[in-house]
Amino acid sequence: MLVYRTTQEKREKEYLSKLATLSSKTLGRQFSEPECEYRNPFQRDRDRIIHSKAFRRLKHKTQVFISPEGDHFRTRLTHVLEVSQISRTCARILGLNEDLVEAISLGHDLGHTPFGHIGEDVLNRLLPPFNHEEQSLRVVDILEKREGKGFGLNLTQETRDGILRHSINDKIKPITQEGLLVRYCDKISYICHDLDDAIRAGLLKYNDLPSFVKEIGKTHSERVDTLIRLVIGGFDEEEGFKNDAKFIDVVKNLRDFMMQSVYSAEILRREEEKVTRMFNFIIEYLKSNIDKILNLSEIYIGYDSDSEKSNIAIKDYISGMTDSYIVLFFEKNFLPSSWPLKLDF
Repeated sequence: MLVYRTTQEKREKEYLSKLATLSSKTLGRQFSEPECEYRNPFQRDRDRIIHSKAFRRLKHKTQVFISPEGDHFRTRLTHVLEVSQISRTCARILGLNEDLVEAISLGHDLGHTPFGHIGEDVLNRLLPPFNHEEQSLRVVDILEKREGKGFGLNLTQETRDGILRHSINDKIKPITQEGLLVRYCDKISYICHDLDDAIRAGLLKYNDLPSFVKEIGKTHSERVDTLIRLVIGGFDEEEGFKNDAKFIDVVKNLRDFMMQSVYSAEILRREEEKVTRMFNFIIEYLKSNIDKILNLSEIYIGYDSDSEKSNIAIKDYISGMTDSYIVLFFEKNFLPSSWPLKLDF
């Protein structure tokens, strides 16, 4: 078995770029543990993420459109799978470590709230500060529990850093080229598929798209391909990603267009008002019943129900909910229950 992992490490040294992160040179984990005989550290990170409860919950967390009736709209789970696919494609072309980009891609949104972008904005407004990047790291470091292994997934430093620094708005860049690649591919994925979903939902029509969007591509696959080419073209074999100005400019223009035409659309603003009211009710309820949360896990031992730490527990609880679960939670605690009719015959 050990021979297989050694062969992998040898192959990495022979074929990957000199800028790639070698699994044999990992910065290690937060807590030391025996190495696997047949998987390298980044493959173990990927497997731990895939087998986590937080990863499974992503299938019931929406991306943009809340509770869509169609089966073809993206969810948070399909998003991370698309990011993983795009990232691995680029990594293979550039000679970067595919295992590391896969682990970062699959774990980067584990801390996201229900109701997609809207849910994160609302939770950050009602119970600041909150952002899904830091919450995703909290999930893998603390909230997830491996059977018999204690709290946290104990991932490598490279994967943890990539998860925390995957936002393109973060001025601090990831410590690896793989982390920076996932940052770019995350934007390719969500900008392009949000546009595709908006067209499917009838919020946009192709003929109404501005010329610069049509120039990027007439179809979803063409738009993804164009942005991938820009990312690859911005990679220097000696210095890594340094010529990303064109890519950043195109993404910014796309983001501004989506913000004006989709993310700020009247139908989504109405949904945001509903989510705000729902979150308000739930937060106040949880504050009044904080002991129910603090007693859920040993993580909260020492948390004072009257302290600021109680807000952390509430954010953990709400951000861990799926769209369907938070609706059921609201119905159970705020709507009257129907009583069965008792018949006399």
